[in-house]
Amino acid sequence: MTLVPLGDRVVLKQLEAEETTKSGIVLPGQAQEKPQQAEVIAVGPGGTVDGKEVKMEVAVGDKVIYSKYAGTEVKMDGTEYIIVRQNDILAIVK
Repeated sequence: MTLVPLGDRVVLKQLEAEETTKSGIVLPGQAQEKPQQAEVIAVGPGGTVDGKEVKMEVAVGDKVIYSKYAGTEVKMDGTEYIIVRQNDILAIVK
């Protein structure tokens, strides 16, 4: 089964949370902050959304930073994904 986003939506897979701090302290699961970086898994077609023309600016494989409380979390085949609108993506990491 695959996820195919509609309109200006993008499917993201979160990158792993840091398990240690820069000084080497190991963080337990509850103390790890949820990362805001993700990899783009699928991109919707864009088109007209809410009466405006939307051009998709991200591509599959891009690493992106997205808004902290954006999107809908979905779990498929044991993997967690987040579906967000393109305007919830803040930057592409190059």
